[in-house]
Amino acid sequence: MQLNQIALTNYRNYNQLTLDFSPKLNVFVGDNAQGKTNLLESIYVLSLTKSHRSNHEKELIQWKKEFARIEGNISKKNGDIDLTMIVSNKGKKTKINGLEQTKLSQYIGYLNVILFAPEDLSLVKGSPQHRRKFLDMEIGQINSQYLHHLSNYQSVLKQRNQYLKKSAYNKTHDAVYLDVLNEQLAQEGSFVLFSRLYFIGLLEKWANTIHESISYGKEKLNITYKTSLVLTEEMTQEELYHLLMKELKQSEARDLAQLTTSVGPHRDDLVFMVNGQNVQTYGSQGQQRTTALSVKLAEIELINDEIGEYPILLLDDVLSELDDARQVQLMEFIDNKLQTFLTTTSVSHLNDKLNIKPEVFYVTNGEVERMSEDVDG
Repeated sequence: MQLNQIALTNYRNYNQLTLDFSPKLNVFVGDNAQGKTNLLESIYVLSLTKSHRSNHEKELIQWKKEFARIEGNISKKNGDIDLTMIVSNKGKKTKINGLEQTKLSQYIGYLNVILFAPEDLSLVKGSPQHRRKFLDMEIGQINSQYLHHLSNYQSVLKQRNQYLKKSAYNKTHDAVYLDVLNEQLAQEGSFVLFSRLYFIGLLEKWANTIHESISYGKEKLNITYKTSLVLTEEMTQEELYHLLMKELKQSEARDLAQLTTSVGPHRDDLVFMVNGQNVQTYGSQGQQRTTALSVKLAEIELINDEIGEYPILLLDDVLSELDDARQVQLMEFIDNKLQTFLTTTSVSHLNDKLNIKPEVFYVTNGEVERMSEDVDG
């Protein structure tokens, strides 16, 4: 798939902007705080309806304006599609070919993107919450039902935690109501668990192959799902439901005492092992970055394998965080394979790493000048 055109209205520091893109490599060049990352972010928001930089959608709206709109035309194997994402004080609105979508889960998945930003290099070293968010966003792109079930799970989890606190405050206990919450949580949670296990199995297959190549055959990467439940990859969703029900029931006394739900996918994590050792704990910075790079590149192949076409790759100033060898490996991997958008403060360092003639966009204070040229500094 590819993004042919994007049009922004009242988005961040852009009043009105329309850009056409190359199907291969597009480079946004500019000093810091000029708006190049805003452009990359707008593509991410068009795809996933939320920003990777902020949890507050209103920040996307230009100062003193009532709304921000992103419109994009994409080409997929089945034809062209027009996407629209509008953010206002009333919330978010999405359209596909002009038709408004009643649920965000109906919209997400039409434009698949993989973002690689400096903070993604901390995928291995960062918090479990960061890795759970990574799982949720990537699975949501290839499984239209996942975000729906995840949202339901989070809603029931909130109700259960509220009940635990209220029960302790009032010194009362409604066992029947808690059973109902347990059943709902297990129903939605089993779908989340099943989807995550399936995704991680695919991710590990691709990531290990790529990691071996990047490390010149010296390292083997394994990815495991860390949970308090005793799981196997062969488990059905029904088996996961019964297991989660059992664990929730057994943890009731502890949960009532601690006023929080102690088991379930909201507490789980990913573990990356290189040659049998935990990279988070024992890996060098180089191994951690190679692992993060392998995982990101694996996502590209995984999505292509699942939906039959490559996603769009967004590289937000990430080359400056990688050494020369990993920069070359990354650029060789994407060479002519998929549409890529890259932000950088200078194009000179790309000179000996590209086999593709890029479309270059110079960004200065919210103004964009397009210049298709060879990279010569």
